[in-house]
Amino acid sequence: MASVTVVPKSGLRDLSRNPVGVDRLPDEMNDMKIRDDKEMEATVVNGNGTESGHIIVTTIGGNNGQPKQTVSYMAERIVGNGSFGIVFQAKCLETGETVAIKKVLQDKRYKNRELQTMRLLDHPNIVSLKHCFFSTMEKNELYLNLVLEYVPETVHRVIKHYNKMTQRVPLIYVKLYFYQICRALAYIHNSIGVCHRDIKPQNLLVNPHTHQLKLCDFGSAKVLVKGEPNISYICSRYYRAPELIFGATEYTTAIDIWSAGCVLAELLLGQVRCFFHMTNFVIPPEHFFFHIIIDIISIDASLCSLVSVE
Repeated sequence: MASVTVVPKSGLRDLSRNPVGVDRLPDEMNDMKIRDDKEMEATVVNGNGTESGHIIVTTIGGNNGQPKQTVSYMAERIVGNGSFGIVFQAKCLETGETVAIKKVLQDKRYKNRELQTMRLLDHPNIVSLKHCFFSTMEKNELYLNLVLEYVPETVHRVIKHYNKMTQRVPLIYVKLYFYQICRALAYIHNSIGVCHRDIKPQNLLVNPHTHQLKLCDFGSAKVLVKGEPNISYICSRYYRAPELIFGATEYTTAIDIWSAGCVLAELLLGQVRCFFHMTNFVIPPEHFFFHIIIDIISIDASLCSLVSVE
């Protein structure tokens, strides 16, 4: 059985601050706040292990005749939490690698859909799953821990940074980020058949030094089956497609495309753009979409360079 031990908090190192180059985002953006199967054969670890200084010891491997390997993680700080659970930054003591560990309550009656989805994904614009393990706490609760690659920034914080400087995100970054968003969606929609259902700036991680973008948080993701109903109360409010607003239970991966468009508008405008406001009455469809079109064509004319004339 793997164990959890504690080391003094003084043993924690200060997070390194890399120098800023002309093609990098400012140093103060390094304090990221994440907002936020092959059968599940992960090791079970006792204890919480999310407080700074806790060391989590677990084992990985052991499949197909391969020997098991002991891996130790030292929790460094909590970087996000919500109804899904908690995300904390940790360092692998054997390799020095920094990882993000997402800890969610696991219903023992079911397999975890996020884990099953993450097992399928392998793309440069999707955050990668390294391995997973289970941990137990009081009341005999079982938690699934997803060990993910750590990416220090989000599109949300990039937008917030430029807003503080009363500037817009440089158009070259907008193009670069949106291109990578489209690559990620094309992959999960066409190659895997998965709908993410929660595309928003907080779930788009960015490496501030390379500007590589990675889609994360597949907690709401699902393979959509034609004719099979789905919940309509899904996707974050300002990025929710019209069919979801109107309560549709049969929809397609197009809802992710709508959300991506909302992210693009936010990148361009520097703020969340709510294209409509629901009231107690039903909005006639022709008025609804007319309002959206008026909003879009009223954007700064300098953005016309984004549209190809060919």
